[in-house]
Amino acid sequence: MESSLVYFKDLFSKGPMRGNRRPNQSLSPFWAMVRKETGDHIRSWRFIVMLLLIVLTFLGSMSVSVSNIGKAVSNLRDPDRLFVYLKLLTTSDGTLPTFHIFISFLGPLLGIALGFDAINAEQNNGTLTRLIAQPVYRDNVLLAKFCGALLVVSVLFFSLVLLMIGGGMVITGVAIEPVELLRILAFIALSIVYVGFWLSLAILLSVSFRHAATSALTAIGIWLFFTVFYQIIVNVIVNAMLPSSGYLQPEEALSYNSLLLSLMRLAPSQLYTDAATTLLMPSVRSLGPLTMEQMAGAIPSPLPFKESLMIVWPQVTGLLAATMVCFALTYFLFMRREIRT
Repeated sequence: MESSLVYFKDLFSKGPMRGNRRPNQSLSPFWAMVRKETGDHIRSWRFIVMLLLIVLTFLGSMSVSVSNIGKAVSNLRDPDRLFVYLKLLTTSDGTLPTFHIFISFLGPLLGIALGFDAINAEQNNGTLTRLIAQPVYRDNVLLAKFCGALLVVSVLFFSLVLLMIGGGMVITGVAIEPVELLRILAFIALSIVYVGFWLSLAILLSVSFRHAATSALTAIGIWLFFTVFYQIIVNVIVNAMLPSSGYLQPEEALSYNSLLLSLMRLAPSQLYTDAATTLLMPSVRSLGPLTMEQMAGAIPSPLPFKESLMIVWPQVTGLLAATMVCFALTYFLFMRREIRT
């Protein structure tokens, strides 16, 4: 019992503060490692390159949205036309995708870039042995690697959102509504969870393989499979199950569409796209096929934030569960590994 209390005290103890705190009191080992990992990521060239890519795509999508925001707001048939700041994230004229489409593509690359050599690079350089020899818990090493990279990603996304809100206030002169702010914050949290899954997968591969190049290529291969080939494979499987006549009853067509959507949602990018679309477009009422009976009498109108959150909760739970599974496997493999010089 006492060892558990000491562990949690060391894990969550705060760092030094100027003023009232004693000068000889230092950071706990966990937070010292988090600070070190955060600084390493900020100073690394691969993060700078990914930062430039994300910022450039953000500025490009925002410029297209701003140039077309007048048409989107004046469209009387659009039930979401009053949500100006949500329109800044979802409006496009076809020349460039919207920002959440860019995140679904670049987010995995960002997570992979921050985690593919988290452990094997330390082991190949000989620093992992010296780190484990210090009075630190071995699982704190994994937590610090994950939390340090996720902290950098969180600051990046929140900074982009603040830039978007500030630019929108200057350009449009419209104050942001509380509902819009809640939806945008939920979208940012969803994006962080999505990048966190790929980060945990990259750290898992970093523990599984000794060489950083092998883990990086494996992670990129998994990302390419779910991005390009998985949709093709699912379509081939579902088309092979269709009857040769090609004629389907309404009930059969609904069941096949439900099967297709269920298989597609095994891909993390599909989960993220469904959840982001629902959060940024309040008029989306369902993520699955609807019958004519279900649509009868329905009035196109925005849903409350709570109901939209209930719709996307299975997608968010799926991403969180996948992240926890990857991190649990990483923990299992790393704790059983024999680390030598």
